[in-house]
Amino acid sequence: MPGGRLSHDDRRSIAAWLAEGAGYAEIARRLGRPTSTVSREVARNGGPGGYTADRAQRATGARARRRGPAPARETPAAGPVQEFVEGFAALLAGTGLSRMAARVFACLLTADAAGLTATELVRRLRVSPASVSKTVAYLETMELVTREPVPGGRRERYLIGEDAWTRAWRTDTRVHDEVAAAARRGAALMGPGTPAAARLTQMSRFFGQVSAAMGGSAISDHATADALTLIAALAHTARPLTLPELSTALDLPVAGLADAIEAIERHPVIADPFTLHRTPTAAYALTPLPDRLSAAQQAALDALA
Repeated sequence: MPGGRLSHDDRRSIAAWLAEGAGYAEIARRLGRPTSTVSREVARNGGPGGYTADRAQRATGARARRRGPAPARETPAAGPVQEFVEGFAALLAGTGLSRMAARVFACLLTADAAGLTATELVRRLRVSPASVSKTVAYLETMELVTREPVPGGRRERYLIGEDAWTRAWRTDTRVHDEVAAAARRGAALMGPGTPAAARLTQMSRFFGQVSAAMGGSAISDHATADALTLIAALAHTARPLTLPELSTALDLPVAGLADAIEAIERHPVIADPFTLHRTPTAAYALTPLPDRLSAAQQAALDALA
């Protein structure tokens, strides 16, 4: 705790951070101690180039015996709890998390306290401070872990927020949308009828369906109905039509049709088995998805034309 004696784990952290090139002020911030405590600790135990945690601990132990025993420190979780943490971390690693990220996340998930500090994570997982620092930063980018200051000190603790699952879900949904959109662009770049376009179109449709399922009913029933009407109209005419032309023929407002087009662009599965595209003349047309018919089927149909 701030103001208390440095533990052996604190000294291991100091040694590791010195090896990384961290200054006294940065080390003090990470430990939640005054800078003078760190500088004095290093100076009395060999200096920046000669500081070792074990030697500093032995020297401190000799002084502590003259002053009485040091307060007890928290020990890492053991037995069934630790077995569960490691087993659960292995399952999380199977979802794509790195082993270290899974261990840190499982440790935070099963902690009795409202969050753990970096030092506590180092002690519980028996890993280096640098590993914890890098892993926590990674989990923060995934919006699975947040940090907050420890009351009455300068240290920070890491915790899993109540809305972590919602934020992680939204992040996944956004990524699926981006993958689907990128695959559609790639299919258009490769050109209709090419094997690459067929694969990319199939990928786009799959991730679009996943995104739609995860995002729930983000599109209104009215927009969906207008989108289906627009697709039916373009399929019926079999030629490109502009928004004003569609609005006049279908007796639908241009704004409503624009919303329908946006809905199709966000969720291309609505137009399946077609893909909607805009022509250079600002008209809209349909193109059959290349993977819905085999090459033999397409050749047979062309022969009938």
